[in-house]
Amino acid sequence: MPLALYDTWSRTVRPFTPIRPGQVGMYCCGPTVYDHAHIGNLRTYLFEDVLRRTLIRNGYEVRHVVNITDVGHLTSDADEGEDKMEKGSRRTGESAWAIARHYTDAFVADWHALNLLEPSTWCRATDHIGEQIAFIGELEQAGYVYRTDDGLYFDTSKQDDYGYLARLDREGLQAGKRVSLGAKRNITDFALWKFSPPDVKRQMEWESPWGRGFPGWHIECSAMSAKYLGAWFDIHCGGEDHIAVHHSNEIAQTQAAHGTRLANFWMHGHFLTLDAQTKMSKSSGDFIRLQTLESRNVDPLAYRYLCLTAHYRSKLNFSWAALDAAQTALTRLRDHYLSWPEGGAIDNAFAARFDANVNEDLNLPRALAVVWELVKSDLPPATLKATLDSFDAVLGLGLRDWKPIVSDIPGDIEALLNERAQARTDKDWAKADRLRATLMTLGWKVEDGKEGQRATKIAMELA
Repeated sequence: MPLALYDTWSRTVRPFTPIRPGQVGMYCCGPTVYDHAHIGNLRTYLFEDVLRRTLIRNGYEVRHVVNITDVGHLTSDADEGEDKMEKGSRRTGESAWAIARHYTDAFVADWHALNLLEPSTWCRATDHIGEQIAFIGELEQAGYVYRTDDGLYFDTSKQDDYGYLARLDREGLQAGKRVSLGAKRNITDFALWKFSPPDVKRQMEWESPWGRGFPGWHIECSAMSAKYLGAWFDIHCGGEDHIAVHHSNEIAQTQAAHGTRLANFWMHGHFLTLDAQTKMSKSSGDFIRLQTLESRNVDPLAYRYLCLTAHYRSKLNFSWAALDAAQTALTRLRDHYLSWPEGGAIDNAFAARFDANVNEDLNLPRALAVVWELVKSDLPPATLKATLDSFDAVLGLGLRDWKPIVSDIPGDIEALLNERAQARTDKDWAKADRLRATLMTLGWKVEDGKEGQRATKIAMELA
C-alpha cells in the first residue's frame, strides 16, 4: 500500500509524493528550553520519529530539521508577558544562556533515552538572528510590517486566507476580543521583532535596522526552515496546540515573503491527557518528566511502547496502570526476541500487512496487532526474529540492542523466592501470590514455568 498521510491543511488523508524524487524535507518544531520537557511534549517527538522511520522504510532519504527555541517565545501567544527564557532565568537564578544550555542538554538526553533518530540538523534560534532579521526585512519590503512602540508586527489583514490552517473565524475573534490590543491593529497580528525596553537590560538582545531587541517566536521557524529546507518543502510537524497560532503565523510569513504555504503536508500530534480531559502542561502543574518514570523503575522505552498503542491523531490518556501494561508487553516482546536464533528470512506476508497499516497514516495500533500475531504464529523462530527485527526499524524499540541487566539475586530476595516456592509446593496459592506482589514492589518480576519460577530484575537498560 502506498504511503498516505493526514494533512491538516486539506483536512484529508492523501497520498504522499515528495517534491523531489527520493528525498523528503521534514521540519519539526522543537522545545522552548526554559524548563524540562514533560512526557506530553515527548509524545509529539515520538510520533515524528515514527513518521521519519516510515519514510525511510518507504525508501526515502530524509533531511530532518529540529529547532531549539532559546529566545523569543513569550509567555503569552498574544505577544504579551516576558520572554520564557528571561522568566526561566529569574526562576533559577542562572543566566538565560546557561539555562538554555542546561535544558537543551536535558532534552537531548530524553531524546536519546526514547531511541529517537538523531536529526540531520539541530538549529538554535540564537544562532540564526541574522537570518531572522533578513526575513523580517523581506516582509517589510513586501508591505506586511508596521511599527509600534514595542516592536514590529505582521499585518494579518493583508491576507484574505490568514488562519486557513486552523479554519480561524477571524471576524468572530475580532468581534469577541476581551483583551486590549495595545498598539496592534488586529487581534491576530503578531510580533516579528520586539524592542528592548529602554529602562531594562535584557540578557538576550541584538542590534537590528529597527532598534535593539529580540525576534518573535514565529519568525525563527520560517527563517530556519527556509535556510535548511527551502521555502517549499515536504512536511512540517508539531503538536496540535501549534495549529491556531504558531503554524498559522509561519504560513502567513512565508506566503508574504515567498508565496508558498511553507510545507506540502502539515502534520500534528495530539495531546497526552491525564484524566481523559486535561492535557499535560507545565502551566497547569500536571508535569511528569521522563525521569519521573525512570525513578519508578519504568524503562523509557515502555513509554515509547505506550505511545505506539494509540494513533498519533487521537488523544492518549496517561495512567500508571497503562504504563505498567506497556512495560509488561515490552518485556514479553524483548524476551521473545532474545530467545529466537539469528539467520532467518523476513516473512513477506506479515511484512506486507505491517507495511499496509503503517502506510495508512501511521496506524501503529494496527501494526502492533500484526506484531503480536507474528509472535504467536508457528513460523520458524529465526523467521520470527528476522521479521520482528525489520518491524522494529519503524517501532524503534531497540530490540536488537537490548540486554537484561545481569545481576546476582540478593540474599533477601532469594529467601522470599524460596518461601514462595515452598508455598507453591504446599499449594498455598494465596501466599504465593502475596509473595509475588511483594517481590514486584522490590523490583523483581517472578514468572512460573515448567522448570519452576524465574526471577528477573524489572529495571532494564540498553546495552
